[in-house]
Amino acid sequence: MVTAATAARELTGWEPPDEAQRALRYALLAFLDARPDDACDRSCAPGHLTASALLLDATGEHTLLTLHPRVGRWIQLGGHCEPGDDSLRAAALREATEESGMDGLAIGEQPLHIDVHPVTCSGGVPTRHLDVRYLVRAPAGARPRISDESLDLRWWPVDALPPDSDTVPAMVAAAGGAAVTGSARRTAR
Repeated sequence: MVTAATAARELTGWEPPDEAQRALRYALLAFLDARPDDACDRSCAPGHLTASALLLDATGEHTLLTLHPRVGRWIQLGGHCEPGDDSLRAAALREATEESGMDGLAIGEQPLHIDVHPVTCSGGVPTRHLDVRYLVRAPAGARPRISDESLDLRWWPVDALPPDSDTVPAMVAAAGGAAVTGSARRTAR
């Protein structure tokens, strides 16, 4: 399972692109410091770190979004840390692979974006997701396969996202040139 110390190292090693993201990073680091035993565990009722992915196609022109069954909106792929995940980065890659049904995904070395949002998890208890997002790229020709965690999967042009796509536009903006130049590095599974 992702430890608070590992998550803190990942966040400390990342240089946020602006003051708002820098402030959120400090908030997440303070949360990790205050909850060293359960900050990355979904049972942590005050909130917990999650990991997600801005999954782009090989050209960087489209992002794969899921129509989430509980949220009811088009959002990025991602979710809770699991016992086999040794880092937030690993959790984001696992979630992107599981939810997209695609192998051979490449993930960036550093976080792309962070967000904190209220949510009611599967246990029915209102909480917060402290979401650390990574840039992930699909190999050329990859075809997604819908999982039981989604009502639908669809490639959306990065310049024509659905109106209810949550913070996906902010992630696309954070990717900036990285989306075009393909800065995500292929990671073996």
